[in-house]
Amino acid sequence: MSKVKTAYFCQNCGTQSPKWVGKCPSCGEWNTFVEEIVQKTSDGPVKSSSRLSKPRKISELESEIQNRIPVVDQELHRVLGGGIVPGSLILFGGEPGIGKSTLMLQLALKQLNMTVLYVSGEESEEQIKMRVERLGYDNPRCLLVMETSLENILLHLEEVKPDLLVIDSIQTLTTSAIESSPGSVSQVRECTTKLLKYAKENHTTIFLIGHITKEGTLAGPKVLEHMVDCVLQFEGDRHHIYRLLRTSKNRFGSTNELGIYEMVGSGLKEVANPSDILINSQSDQLSGTAIAATMEGLRPLLVEIQALASTAVYGTPQRSTTGFDIRRLNMLLAVLEKRCGFRLAMKDVFLNIAGGMRLEDPAMDLAVITAILSSSEDIAIPRSACFAGEVGLSGEIRPVTRIDQRINEAAKLGFEEIYISKYNKGISEHKGIRVVLVGKVEELFSSLFG
Repeated sequence: MSKVKTAYFCQNCGTQSPKWVGKCPSCGEWNTFVEEIVQKTSDGPVKSSSRLSKPRKISELESEIQNRIPVVDQELHRVLGGGIVPGSLILFGGEPGIGKSTLMLQLALKQLNMTVLYVSGEESEEQIKMRVERLGYDNPRCLLVMETSLENILLHLEEVKPDLLVIDSIQTLTTSAIESSPGSVSQVRECTTKLLKYAKENHTTIFLIGHITKEGTLAGPKVLEHMVDCVLQFEGDRHHIYRLLRTSKNRFGSTNELGIYEMVGSGLKEVANPSDILINSQSDQLSGTAIAATMEGLRPLLVEIQALASTAVYGTPQRSTTGFDIRRLNMLLAVLEKRCGFRLAMKDVFLNIAGGMRLEDPAMDLAVITAILSSSEDIAIPRSACFAGEVGLSGEIRPVTRIDQRINEAAKLGFEEIYISKYNKGISEHKGIRVVLVGKVEELFSSLFG
């Protein structure tokens, strides 16, 4: 009989240690190490598997092309890379109350072409029933079970044989192979391993809803993100009605796609044309507002950039941003001060991306400096103009990618002119919109403000 082996695991980051320590050497948290059993006793020697795979040449391998399963939810369809891949394991995380369970329940109820098993370990049947009635969907092929034991869930899977499995959440599952509390590092890792094995052997797609820590990262060991095929992140301010769906890992598609939802009384509503909601439709022309033509993955977006430059009350001017990188704002202000001669060193500068979005496209630089100069000079920018260009350290306006898609999106929304870099090559002719080419910030200022 082998001896029971135990180890100490950090409940914050998953670091393993042979003995208890007060402060985690990896994440720096105190009193997070808990003793867990890593190997149970066995009554005899472990038998080797008779189905031992042999090394083979790559040319001898047989490739089987599996068609993706279309998703009724077009935003989720785009973010996953064009549908669901059979046998994939997808981790879905987000803040409490952001709408994770609502989105997954909507997916289970909308997929009429699949047998779906929804496993809930956090809510009762009455709570799920109330949510289903609020959503207003009905799927006779969607089955619901309240269970936290992994062994019982595997028995249900053998009986139902679903095409899609949703686990809400992975932190509530327990397995008898590990003697530790639910949500611990060992339990999460062991349960995920067994679910991964089942998904690959039976070509069943599994969605795992995961909790996040106070820092905003997915709870549990970091190896959890390495085990799954796709990591989805549901973001957004709970005080705003819009939610953003991003992917930080995707083995079957791009990680640059963005899905946008609107939280309404009947659940999460897809936003087909986000540019309409991200642009203020007021006819009044106000200073400090500019429209940026950005790209999120393959989707063009037009967002409103709001800036406010005012005289600093205190000795040190304030720099504050919402949805934009503060370090990049400081760089753009330094370029305007050094290269272009605008006196902004003693002014407070506040920057906001309307709609609560957080974007990192360098093409927003041109709209950012335009909004700052408009607020500083108190001159309104025409509502018919938009901007797409990156600003370099010498004050030059650099070209950006997918410029034709940005111009087409601006023309479709009724903009009359777009300012881009004169160094962009291969620009097609566009009807209904005037393309203004500029090479320096000074040229942009002269063209807009005279």
